[in-house]
This record gives sequence, C-alpha cells and structure tokens, in this order.
Amino acid sequence: MAATADAAGRPNLLDRLLAYVAPSIGVRRSIARTALARAYEGASNRDGWRPRRAGASPNADHAADAPALRVRARALVQNVPYIRRGLDALVANIIGVGITPRSLAADADTLDALWAAWAPVADADGRQDIYGLQATAYRAMEQDGEVLVRLRTRRPEDGLPVPLQVQVLEIDWLDTSRNGINNANTIVNGIEYTPLGQVAAYWLWDHHPGEWSARRTKASSAPVPADRIIHLYAHERPGQGRGFPRLAPVIARVRDLQLYEDAELQRKNLETRLAVLASGDPANMPLTESATADQVRASGELGTLASGGITQVPPGLNLTVVEPKPAPGYVEYLRFNLHLVAAGMGVTYEMLTGDMTGVNFSSARVALLEFRRSAEQTQWLTVIPRLCEPIWRAFVDAAVLAGAIRRPQYAADWSTPKWQYVNPEQDVRADLAEISGGLSSISEKLRARGYKPALVFGELKADFERLRADGTLDLLLQLQTGKTEAAAAGTASVRAELDSAVLRGMEAQRYATPPPAPPQHPPAAPPVVNNYVTVPEQRHEIHTHVAPSAAAVEVRNDVHVPEPVVTNHVHLPEQRAAEAPQVTVVNQVEVQPAEVTVVDNHPRRAVQTVERDANDEIVQTITRYERD
Repeated sequence: MAATADAAGRPNLLDRLLAYVAPSIGVRRSIARTALARAYEGASNRDGWRPRRAGASPNADHAADAPALRVRARALVQNVPYIRRGLDALVANIIGVGITPRSLAADADTLDALWAAWAPVADADGRQDIYGLQATAYRAMEQDGEVLVRLRTRRPEDGLPVPLQVQVLEIDWLDTSRNGINNANTIVNGIEYTPLGQVAAYWLWDHHPGEWSARRTKASSAPVPADRIIHLYAHERPGQGRGFPRLAPVIARVRDLQLYEDAELQRKNLETRLAVLASGDPANMPLTESATADQVRASGELGTLASGGITQVPPGLNLTVVEPKPAPGYVEYLRFNLHLVAAGMGVTYEMLTGDMTGVNFSSARVALLEFRRSAEQTQWLTVIPRLCEPIWRAFVDAAVLAGAIRRPQYAADWSTPKWQYVNPEQDVRADLAEISGGLSSISEKLRARGYKPALVFGELKADFERLRADGTLDLLLQLQTGKTEAAAAGTASVRAELDSAVLRGMEAQRYATPPPAPPQHPPAAPPVVNNYVTVPEQRHEIHTHVAPSAAAVEVRNDVHVPEPVVTNHVHLPEQRAAEAPQVTVVNQVEVQPAEVTVVDNHPRRAVQTVERDANDEIVQTITRYERD
C-alpha cells in the first residue's frame, strides 16, 4: 500500500515521520515527489519504452543511421514493386516534365532564348537535358535522403550557349570519413564549415567509391568550394545539415511485409501440391529407373505420382496425404499495411499500388487534393529554392561571363507541372462560377492550373489576330456558337439601338409638356400599346410618349430586326375625336436565337391607319412599315 500511495502522490509513513521530525526535509520530499508525477501518460517510463539515442541532434542521428538507411532504401526501391511505383509517382507529380523558368528581367527575351538553347546541353555527362537532371536529382534526394549537384564552368571554345554545365552526383561522392581542422575551419563528415557555421567546401572523392575501378586504385578526396555545389535535401529539423531518405519511417514495415509475403507464397505452393508420406521397406517398393534402394534410403524420395494413373502399392506400405489448411485474411492484412506504407511515403494508396478498388469520385478527389498540397509544399519550399534557383543564378552569371547580357539579373518566375483533374468538366464549370461570382480572378485560376496569365493572355490575343487575318475566326465561331463574328456584331448593334431608344424615350417623357385637357371633359387615361418584337438574345422595353393630336398616331421604332413584319393592334377606350389620347408604346423583346438573321435593309417609318365605325369609335389601327 505504501508503494501505491507513493505512485499516487500521497505521503507514506516515512514521509509523515520526516515531516514531524524535520518539517523542512518533509516539504522538500513532498515537492520532489510531486515533480516525479507525470502529467502526460506518454512520458511515463513504466511501459518499458526506451527511445534510441534520446536527445541526439539531427547531425548525430545522421552520422549513426544514414548510411544503413540509404542502403536499405535503395534495396527496397530496386526490389519492391510498389515502393518503386510510389517513388515514380512522387517524381512524376513534383517534377513532371520539368519546372521551367521565365525571366522577369529587362533582358528577359535574351535570357529565355539562351536558356532554351542551353537546356539540351546542360548535362556535364551528356545524357540528359536540364529537366531530366531535375528529375534525377529529386529522385536521388527522396531515395538517398540527399544529393549533390555540381556546377562546372566550361571554356569558351567548348561551344556552349553559356560556359556552364551541371553534374548530378550521388551522396556517396562525399568523403564522410574526412573529419578534423583545416586552418580555421572545421571538417565534419566531409563538409567544411567556417567559424560562423557556414559551409565553405565539400570534400569529394575523385571517383565514385562504389565503382569496381575504385577498388583497384587508391581513392583520394579534395575540397570543392561550396558555391560550386548544390546540396539538395529536405530540411526538417532545426540545425539539420544532412538529409534522410523518405523511406526511413517505413523501411522496417516494408521488410516485415516482404517476409510475410514470402511465407505466404511458400504456403500457397504447399497448398497446390499433393504431398504423400510413405512408410515401409524401400526394398519392397517400385523404384524409378534413376534411383536405387540406397539412394532412396539416403534421400527419402520415392519419385512422382502419375497424373490420372492407378498405382499398385506394395504390401506393408503406409501412405499419409499432407493437406495444408489455408490461412484467410491475407489480402486484408496486406492492404492494411500498404495503406500505412503509403502514408509514410506521402503518396496515396492508389499511387502506391495502382489498386482502384472501392475508389469513387469524391474519395479520389479528396485524396488528390491532400497530396497536391504536400507536393506543392515540396516544390516551393525545397525543389525550387534549393535546386532550381541556384542553377538559374549560376546560368545568369555564366551569361554575363559570356557577354550575352551586361549585368546579372536574377528575377524569374517558375512554372510547375499543371495538375490534371479527376472530372475536367465539373472543375472548369466550378472555376467559371467562381470567376463570374467575383470569388476569384481569371489570372488566379490560370496560376492554379500551372499557367502564366500574362503568357496566356498574350497568346490568346495573338491567336485571335491571326485567325481574324486569315478568315478562320468566323468558321470557328460558327462551329462553336452557330454565329459568325459579323452576326455577333449585329446582335451587339441591336442591343445598342434598343438601349438608345430607351434613353430617347425617357428624355422625351422628361421634357415634353402635354397641353391641358378641355375643361368640359375629364382627361382620359392614356392607353398602352404593347408591341411584341422578336430580336436575337435580348429583351428591352421602349417607352415612347406621344402628345395628343387629332391626326392618326405615328410611332417610329428604330429597331434592327431580321426582316420583320409587325402589326400593332391598338384598342383605345371610348373617346371623342377631338380628344386624341396620349399613347405609350411598350416594346417587349423576346429572345429567339434560333430565328435570328441580321440584314442591312431595315424599315425606317411606321404609318398607322385608324378605322372607325358609324359612331366614330376606333375599331382597328393598322401599322404599315415603309423604307426610305
């Protein structure tokens, strides 16, 4: 009970005695006991968990574990199919066909043209272009944890667009056995640091230490200035100077899973075979032609069973058939562990395995969005600032050295591989809805798709000008919308004319002063004439107010419509001839795009004829349109 009381933080008998005899000692003992109590259960030592090298720095962890992790990660990539697929998915999504620059300097055109000419010959080994080097360097970084990219200056007589080439070196080239003091600098694991902690040089072997030729010759290392070496790795811990493989968290699990798969494969082989145990004297057994009794006694192998045959068994021979029982749950266990491996590698389960079972649109979209966030973080926080921009700066310096530009200008914009969409139609529709609703801009959506807005707008302008010049634009518009550019311009002209007519009617109503009505008769309410006019894709109302007159009312509507034949039927209330009412004409335009034909010859004058009966009442008003 005393131990239980101590674990719970309560004083035991000894605590009470010390507190009675020496209160100060009892107080200190109580405070110390309280400090031993764990606020977090995860920090308790009673579970037996003892982390390895607790409190070690990232560089200490790297010096102890990185070589073994690197060798095992390479073995998994070389021998495990889904690990290779996961690594390929990372390279394809983050690098793709290359992360391309576009200069923002005053000499942008010159630099962009130089880059385009230099990119195919950028490899010092002469095997890849600059974008292939990006993919190789990133793959080595994820597999080995780090990679070295060496910038090699060339001579003018080499005939390069700029005197520079790039060489990707595995981290094995670094002489990690080199440690000590070099003047005022310190060398740690092959990296030389200044007294301020800055990297001054990398000590590199004169050839790869894993080459067969290196075993026959004595290798030596020499320092290479740090400004000629790009050390690419994922910086995860403060003060970290070296990188760890991406596969480090899953190496042990993948190896155990491989052992489980091997055991399952052996068990399946046993299930598909019929094994028979025979007991008896081999002298009485029929032997195969190639085996003797002594050989049978030594090996225990009696031969094979004939398929579909009936074999006589000698007397005294006992046969026992071995039937291994299947163990269920193999697929479920394997899939569960592959989900964990995918999570440890930072890819989706489908990217790791290619298994699309149970995947729907929603789940695939959620997984891809999460993966893309992680991929963009790697692109913009690791690959671009630590690999692409140093190469670009070295390229600009080489262009200055070659005399292509007068002064270094490093400003550049980088284009990452654009993302493909799960459902392009829905995604485009959603983007257009955000743009039309003011929630996003066209430029923002173009940047999200991996395009540069300025380039897109410039290309669109150039394309439309070229299509209009060679007469192809009308054909494309006809195929897409059913209208030509002239028809679209005519539609716009109709809309403008209608808007102008509305404004003129409003002005006439504002400044017109109708004469007073005769005192013997109260003024009658002005009738409204509704003219229904069909024009393409627009609805307008034209209000025209006409002063009272004894003559017939003449209404002019300047509306461009396709060959219209319009009849206005106006029914006026009972009134005397001398009291011509004020007429308001309302034109309601109905959109019927399928019947639109724009012509140049439109009616300019409408003449109305009023028919009256014997009582001088208006029976019908007929409007006739005339051209000039």
